[in-house]
Amino acid sequence: MENRCEAPIGVFDSGVGGLTVAREIMRNIPNERIIYFGDTARVPYGSKSKDTVLRYSRQIIRFLRTQDVKAIVVACNTASAYALEEIKKELDIPIIGVVKPGARVAGKATKNGKIGIIGTEATVNSGIYTEFIQAQNPDIQVLGKACPLFVPLVEEGWLKDSVTAEVAGRYLDSLMEQGIDTLILGCTHYPLLRSLLRDIVGEGVTLVNPAYETARELKELLKREHLENPCTGDCEAERYKFYVSDLAEKFKEFANSILPFDIEMTRQINIEEY
Repeated sequence: MENRCEAPIGVFDSGVGGLTVAREIMRNIPNERIIYFGDTARVPYGSKSKDTVLRYSRQIIRFLRTQDVKAIVVACNTASAYALEEIKKELDIPIIGVVKPGARVAGKATKNGKIGIIGTEATVNSGIYTEFIQAQNPDIQVLGKACPLFVPLVEEGWLKDSVTAEVAGRYLDSLMEQGIDTLILGCTHYPLLRSLLRDIVGEGVTLVNPAYETARELKELLKREHLENPCTGDCEAERYKFYVSDLAEKFKEFANSILPFDIEMTRQINIEEY
């Protein structure tokens, strides 16, 4: 059982956004090894059909299985919304997404029963957050707003730029007018805009970061399934590995700007082969 525990966690996303989830796993479960895959050749997923997102997700999972992962985290809201339930049935290892943990916490956090969710068009249109939140409490009103410009702005590094603040203000206006008291950052890029969003919505609105909540849920899952890494032997040996489907150098640059330490290696693979 021991070397099963030492196997890595597979984490995947449509690109770089899922690094916010990887970052929370590194902070909250430092013993665990991670194999990260970013589908940088086929990003974004937010504008793709459900069938396409499902096909991409299956290919990535086949690749992660070749790396002998013990559990998988779908660090992408769109793939969590479109593919997770389907894929779960096909796997014999635990898999979790980023939607349920965020929805659960938001449902508990709201006082006035009005929750805002910002994300890609696919995530917002799927109604998945609404579904999970209203399963906890059917009286809660969930108000969605697609924010497609946030992802390119984040990837451009304009995290505190006046242009980003202007765009965010426009997006969030309607949600604020409707009196939300809780806001879910329903795309893995958005936690990087947290301080800017905080300035816009003010202290009275609780910001829910599904990346953090997912890392906490993963920690509990590993404990429950007796899969925690006891970290015997050389824990540092290639603890984190990163793979992408395109633009490895660009990915590495972005990763190094947000992860707690510099990553040495990013490998490009042909995901279509899986």
